[in-house]
Amino acid sequence: MADATPQIEDKSKPVEDELAGSEAPLLEHLIELRKRLIYSAVALIVLMVICFIFARNIYDALLIPYLRSVPTAELIYTAPQELFFTYLNVALFGAIFLGFPVVASQIYMFVAPGLYKHERKAFIPYLIATPIFFIAGAALVYFAVLPMALHFFASMQTEDIKMLTSVSEYLGLAMLLILAFGACFQLPVVLTLLAQIDLVHVDMLKKGRRYAIVAILCFAAVITPPDPISQIGLAVPMYLLYELSILSVRMVERRRAAAAASSASDLTPTDESSS
Repeated sequence: MADATPQIEDKSKPVEDELAGSEAPLLEHLIELRKRLIYSAVALIVLMVICFIFARNIYDALLIPYLRSVPTAELIYTAPQELFFTYLNVALFGAIFLGFPVVASQIYMFVAPGLYKHERKAFIPYLIATPIFFIAGAALVYFAVLPMALHFFASMQTEDIKMLTSVSEYLGLAMLLILAFGACFQLPVVLTLLAQIDLVHVDMLKKGRRYAIVAILCFAAVITPPDPISQIGLAVPMYLLYELSILSVRMVERRRAAAAASSASDLTPTDESSS
């Protein structure tokens, strides 16, 4: 009978790093960052010019929640230049809203050269999810939170006290809520990305749930108007997104554990015996 000798696969061969040789000095990184910022700024300026041409159409669209909630009310402006600057703000708002995917893609193009191929593939779903969550937050404001808040404010009118809303004040409120909700709805994306780089864990999020609730309530009280509808309208979705983030982070940790188990099994020596 021949002696059984364990056949151990040689894992000591050096693995070629796909990022080897791609290191760049700090100056080149700064030049690349400047280029991406210029592209983003140019895109926002071009979009702002286009949106200014259609500022009245955007204004009419933003006015729909107000007219549905307060059909008999009228908007006024109290300074000769107020309407002009309102249209400028509307154009800037439209540029930020439409240019968000452009800015996000420029950020990705800046960080992509420093990522491995599998990391770039893992980053793409978050790039797609970011505008989707942003639009979801904006839609919640447009169709639910803003009309309810306006109805609440209008219900406080009396026969002697009427609500005369300035056009700049209403549009400022509407645009602030839309952008704030769109940004807050990025919470699952941010926490999941932090979990990908092992900075956030499920246990950490679970233990910090009570502190997260307090932080969400404080943030909603600061960012929204001083009415309960707007504050609850932001706080409740943010807490639900926090719970969604816990589920997403758990999935990330399970995939990481499965990948680690698969890697460990590949390193296990196999014994072959012959007689």
